[in-house]
Amino acid sequence: MTTFAIAHGGGDVGWSWHLVVQALRAKGHTAVAPDLPIEDESKDLEDWASTLVDALPSTSDVVVVGHSFGGFTAPLVADRINASALVLVTAMVPAPGEAPGDWWANAGYEDAGLENSFWHDVPADLAAEAQQRGRGMSENAMAKPWPLPAMPDLPTHFILCTEDRFFVPSFMRRMLADRLPGVEPVELAAGHCAQLSKPEELADLLAKYAT
Repeated sequence: MTTFAIAHGGGDVGWSWHLVVQALRAKGHTAVAPDLPIEDESKDLEDWASTLVDALPSTSDVVVVGHSFGGFTAPLVADRINASALVLVTAMVPAPGEAPGDWWANAGYEDAGLENSFWHDVPADLAAEAQQRGRGMSENAMAKPWPLPAMPDLPTHFILCTEDRFFVPSFMRRMLADRLPGVEPVELAAGHCAQLSKPEELADLLAKYAT
């Protein structure tokens, strides 16, 4: 069966994906979502990608998933292992040579000003634990240019969360049309942290990309 390699978002941990990992494994797949070294100032995006590659039991038949800031990491992994597919979940799509810290202005991001932008639809106990597990982000990684000359040439999919209050759908559609033209997003009725609010539904979508 397929292996799913999951790159979590900024300030996050692999734990946030534990329910999706369980659901994918229940379908017969393998799934890994390690903690990436996002706080380590001696590490950069290439090191984050290496951490995910090293967590894989095999590099054969792998679907790489990137959530939110994981959109900067997942393509590096997919390119390195020649993945079967790349799936971006309400994710930042980088441009060649773009530093993550510059993405916000370059992509035209504007804060929608909505309250509880991350966990509004996440069960209270999971939201509380997610906040307790939150981490800082390396300034070094934020300042270094994204190293690929282009997005990997492989099947690429985008899951757009229609109730996302952080990356609102209207912004994400504009960003996607500009940076991944031709990729038609698949919609999921969930907020930014769909891996905690709609894990079964998200796992069902991801499983469709298994080969």
